[in-house]
Amino acid sequence: MNNVIKNLAIWVIIAIILMTIFNQFAGNNADKQQVIYSQFISDVKQGHINKITMEGRVIRGETTDGKKFSTYSPYDPGLIGDLLQNNVRVEVKPEQEQSLLMNILINWFPMILLIAVWIFFMRQMQGGGGRGGAFSFGKSKARQLDTNANQTTFADVAGCDEAKEEVSELVEFLRDPAKFQKLGGRIPRGVLMVGPPGTGKTLLAKAIAGEAKVPFFTISGSDFVEMFVGVGAARVRDMFEQAKKSAPCIIFIDEIDAVGRHRGAGMGGGNDEREQTLNQMLVEMDGFEPNSGVIVIAATNRADVLDRALLRPGRFDRQVMVGLPDIRGREQILQVHMRKVPISGDVKADILARGTPGFSGADLANLVNEAALFAARRNKRQVDMQDFEDAKDKIFMGPERKSMVMREEERKNTAYHESGHAVVAKLLPKADPVHKVTIMPRGWALGLTWQLPEFDRISNYRDKMLEEISILFGGRIAEEVFMHQMSTGASNDFERATKLARDMVTRYGMSDALGTMVYANNDQDSMFGNMSSKTVSEATLQKVDAEIRRILDEQYKVARQLIESNRDKVEAMTQALLEWETIDAEQINDIMEGKPPRPPKPSASTSKPSEGGGPSGTAPAAQPQPAAKS
Repeated sequence: MNNVIKNLAIWVIIAIILMTIFNQFAGNNADKQQVIYSQFISDVKQGHINKITMEGRVIRGETTDGKKFSTYSPYDPGLIGDLLQNNVRVEVKPEQEQSLLMNILINWFPMILLIAVWIFFMRQMQGGGGRGGAFSFGKSKARQLDTNANQTTFADVAGCDEAKEEVSELVEFLRDPAKFQKLGGRIPRGVLMVGPPGTGKTLLAKAIAGEAKVPFFTISGSDFVEMFVGVGAARVRDMFEQAKKSAPCIIFIDEIDAVGRHRGAGMGGGNDEREQTLNQMLVEMDGFEPNSGVIVIAATNRADVLDRALLRPGRFDRQVMVGLPDIRGREQILQVHMRKVPISGDVKADILARGTPGFSGADLANLVNEAALFAARRNKRQVDMQDFEDAKDKIFMGPERKSMVMREEERKNTAYHESGHAVVAKLLPKADPVHKVTIMPRGWALGLTWQLPEFDRISNYRDKMLEEISILFGGRIAEEVFMHQMSTGASNDFERATKLARDMVTRYGMSDALGTMVYANNDQDSMFGNMSSKTVSEATLQKVDAEIRRILDEQYKVARQLIESNRDKVEAMTQALLEWETIDAEQINDIMEGKPPRPPKPSASTSKPSEGGGPSGTAPAAQPQPAAKS
């Protein structure tokens, strides 16, 4: 940025100087009136001219009343006689020839200025001002962070203790290399951080640089490849040359899968620009020339597509998994972000952590920020638990659509639909507890049923998956039993139920009829998608479809039986929803126990929905992962 300002100031100064020169030349004629030659002769004969100065054919003069003028004279042999006869004082000067440089400046200045501006912008776009001229395509775009400006440390990283322990050795090596070298140890040359988006891979790399206090070069994988052949490889060479001059140092490559994908997967086979860039990176990381003191850290969420030569020991020696945080990690992450905002005493990080399974670090940072925005809109001085609850609702489902006008029949149908989901979920033994049911439109959904998992779930089980299918059918069944009609609101429920049953049969081996065999095609990296090969016969596919149909029909019967035998509970819950629009876990428990539901609390309790709404309105919450709007 400083180079851009410096270069821009230089060009501004040059433009001011040139404009001053032009104004100087233009100023000589600014106060002179241009007259035609015939008028000049007439004024001479009438005695109106006092004196003139002749420079070649240019005549400048002054009238008897003090006005100055100028004109251009043709070849006129009688002019001098007329001037002397009318008592005009004549001064003759030799004609001055303009220099070649001045002619160039005057005639070519606009073109020169345009060329200079074009060169200036080309330098900024193709390599940065000050590094290698106007066409420095091969210069690296890596940016070096100031060691004093980077204040990020391991204290700012939470929720990934194992990953921090893995990379802490890099910090120790950069601080004291002799500790490892005296025992013959060699520090890993490269560390690949793998994990879902938003889990803190880039933040962890910055913390390593902040702890070690060494030069830190950062670049994105897409910054290497350009339209010109050989530019990517040249940039890789330039980047490592810069790093070696600053060794020991760290190079951080974000989203390395943009340049590190396995070779030979292109349409024309192999010597394209991206592969040349990857080949150069392989050589720089572990080739014939030593590369001591330069540690490469890369981040990606697609380690499965990286070239195997890039992942071998000697290049990326370690793969550090930076996964989604567990409940303890989420609590630590929330505490880190809560230090930046004024928090009320009723906010409990452990309760928020329990209500946000599946959240990444970025999701939790966004949760705290949204809660602070809610508190600011309400003119509060501190962020309280209600703000966090409203922020979670907004993140999961979008803002409430209070202005949406619904007919009473649609409200009633939505209430029965959500009541059917909730009653089936409460009656099945292994289903997650129902936390909240609402018919307030949010996002694309007309209503939602939320389930709050009691703990983070790592694996799913057959019995629970079957119950989830039954819960998904509860909404449509309630519409049929009580409203005697069908709506499109259950379309997303059927999609998810069918997908769940298909995965049980084709991926998880949970069908007694078809056994423990995978029938799904997992080749997702093929150029032509799922058309690449067929590994299952038509007869087997018919058996798969029949087994999926059997699972869906059985769970549909289970859900229908539960709703028909608990009609009073569905009716009571529907009436509560029509009256209050949203009911919480305590009100749901009252209804299931046959008691009249207590009035709603002034503020909602804290938790999260376990599933989002369907495309046409309503959908249940039946899965342990965080809400996802369909």
